[in-house]
Amino acid sequence: MIVPPAYPLPAPGLRPGQTSPLGATVYEDGVNFCLFSKHGEGVELLLFDEPTAPAPSRVIALNPKLNKTFFYWHIFVEGVGAGQVYAYRVKGPWAPERGHRFDPQKALLDPYAKAIVGAEIYNRQAAMAPGDNCAQALRGVVVDTNPYHYDWEGDRPLRTPYAASIIYELHVGGFTKHPNSGLAPEKRGTFAGLIEKIPYLQDLGITAVELLPVHYFDPEDAQPGLTNYWGYSTIGFFAPHSAYSSRQDPTGAVDEFRDMVKALHKAGIEVILDVVFNHTAEGNEKGPTLSFRGIDNQTYYILEDDQIHYKNYSGCGNSVKANHPVVGGLILDCLRYWVSVMHVDGFRFDLASVLARDINGAPIHGAEMEMANIIWAIESDPILAGTKLIAEAWDAAGLYSVGKFVELADWFAEWNGPYRDDVRRFVRGDENAVVQLANRILGSPDIYHRQDTDINRSINFITCHDGFTLNDLVSYNQKHNQANGEDNRDGSNENFSWNCGAEGETDDPEINRLRLRQIKNFLTILFFSQGTPMLLMGDPVRRTQKGNNNAYCQDNELSWFDWAEEERHCDETHFLRGLIRLTQSLQIFQEERVLDVVALKLPRLPFTPPVFSEALILEAPVDTAKLQYLYLEALRRHPRPCLIWHGVRLAQPDWGYYSHSLAFSLYEPQAQEYLYVALNAYREALDFEIPPLPQGWRWRRLVDTFLPTPEDFQDLDQAPLINAPAYRLEARSALALMAAPE
Repeated sequence: MIVPPAYPLPAPGLRPGQTSPLGATVYEDGVNFCLFSKHGEGVELLLFDEPTAPAPSRVIALNPKLNKTFFYWHIFVEGVGAGQVYAYRVKGPWAPERGHRFDPQKALLDPYAKAIVGAEIYNRQAAMAPGDNCAQALRGVVVDTNPYHYDWEGDRPLRTPYAASIIYELHVGGFTKHPNSGLAPEKRGTFAGLIEKIPYLQDLGITAVELLPVHYFDPEDAQPGLTNYWGYSTIGFFAPHSAYSSRQDPTGAVDEFRDMVKALHKAGIEVILDVVFNHTAEGNEKGPTLSFRGIDNQTYYILEDDQIHYKNYSGCGNSVKANHPVVGGLILDCLRYWVSVMHVDGFRFDLASVLARDINGAPIHGAEMEMANIIWAIESDPILAGTKLIAEAWDAAGLYSVGKFVELADWFAEWNGPYRDDVRRFVRGDENAVVQLANRILGSPDIYHRQDTDINRSINFITCHDGFTLNDLVSYNQKHNQANGEDNRDGSNENFSWNCGAEGETDDPEINRLRLRQIKNFLTILFFSQGTPMLLMGDPVRRTQKGNNNAYCQDNELSWFDWAEEERHCDETHFLRGLIRLTQSLQIFQEERVLDVVALKLPRLPFTPPVFSEALILEAPVDTAKLQYLYLEALRRHPRPCLIWHGVRLAQPDWGYYSHSLAFSLYEPQAQEYLYVALNAYREALDFEIPPLPQGWRWRRLVDTFLPTPEDFQDLDQAPLINAPAYRLEARSALALMAAPE
């Protein structure tokens, strides 16, 4: 008597498969496919002969008795390998009131797909409408991730310390897409195109590029007729965006990305990825079914109490349930993949405060963040150890966590949003701005309280992709976002900008000179501050977006790097290169602890400084000679790198509400570095007393932003001597002196 098996046998060429790893894994005789779906009731694997084939050539229904373990659906398909195009269909309840949005007619991307094809046929509307969208759907591609199948030529992580880093935020497409980039058409806007522009980055002195999203994103996630240009609409976290590849083969983007990383590393430049784990391209309840929603909506997204609507902490329609074990596992697997397989050096986490919310959306605080949060899991992961982890420490729902990531985590750095705002307010000439400027210059000890951490985990910036460019910051009072199709409602309304006397472009020479001076003032403050400086692509050549402060949907010359501007704005580039070269060479800007602040307390004068590190307080008479003597004594007696605040008078900073000026000395005893910086944001010239120097030293003027190029910045060996006891600094100008032996 023949007894039938308790479980059905697999069909020829198919095996049950295994639960690990998730995604598509290549073996000698085939590929293992594995997908997580807790609430799915049936899964079909779709295999396509071509990237744009309208229908699958093979549909394999997974049998729950053979191909499901716990909530993992898996199958091994013999005879297929790298390059195989695939997708899924998942059956389950359509019950939005219970959080389920399964649609067995929709072709779905594997969340772990390492390459994605189908951009030529993709239609977002088809994924939103009822019915089969297979002929217009994105598909995954099987990629062989064996490290021995790509020649890294001995490439290793650079591990550049924050203190030695100059970060350049860059859009891969916009950097070389302009017709005047000098590249062949097929290389414009690609990873290969970026490789050819590495000498430009080296010449500036850049040590790290921070790439706007290069994970595969949905370019159709924008207003009708526009394109999602920035890329903050991810749908494939493991796959490089194929439009950024000059190669047409299905897995070409993977190797071209690695070619770019390898070339940048050879040039001494790290690669930091801007990653978007706070939301996906599937949007709100009216959005398309592309992947996560159709695989297991309730697992991947934070839902409202009615389970129908999505909690929207990202401002983009949905919020990823990052602290769910499976979703958190995907995030960790993704980061590990980009570090171990693709060799990137770090990550900037977009709207990272969403990651500090629990599975119901409530903020996680204090010890909870340390014990049970995806943030803690990321920074304690051994594969990610040593990579740069940078948080954009806020979200669109008002959870503002600047200071919290550095305070509670041991490795995360942060974009310092207050640095941007406070420096802008001072340079614009706002009242009550000097105290906060002093804190920002010192490394923001009022925000970052930990004494055992690297002060350079404060990422200082004046501009970034989100907001005005540096040119527009000094050229516009209001945003001009009409081209975005939202009646100028989008984008920030408060930019702390000043147009210097005319809105937008002008032929007025006085206004244009003032704008140039203000740009140099911003750069001077940025590079003479403690912390890690970050620049925005195109700022050194005065890239303008014509007052658009939210150009996320402008994939055109409004956003692209105009290479003709490089020659037209050589003054700004000369100035910036000099600042980078100088500050990178000085030990005082490589410090990892907050500088000591030496304060000379004067009788009968108000002294209400901003938050300082421990200060050495000396009583002193107002007599100038005595004051100079005590100043030099304070430096001589101080064993650590330190800072002394000044106003127009030596050691007498004006912290008043109506003050528009600040000066400071920097001293590094081991390297014998003496610097003096004066900042005048007032509308008239001011005379600043210059600090004394020990015998045998003389001041040389490195920077005066009022002067024309090349006098605005001069290297120490060519800088003119300054012998006078005071320096007249013109209105809205910055000065930097450095001491040299006689």
